[in-house]
Amino acid sequence: MSESLKEHAEMFMMFATLKLEGGVKMEEVSIVCEFPD
Repeated sequence: MSESLKEHAEMFMMFATLKLEGGVKMEEVSIVCEFPD
């Protein structure tokens, strides 16, 4: 796994956790997954 991809994954998980704790729907959070390759 490339360093950049690992950083994206960690950032996404942190963001998703914060959003879910705030009560945001999973569909809204999943948009972040669509970052450019």
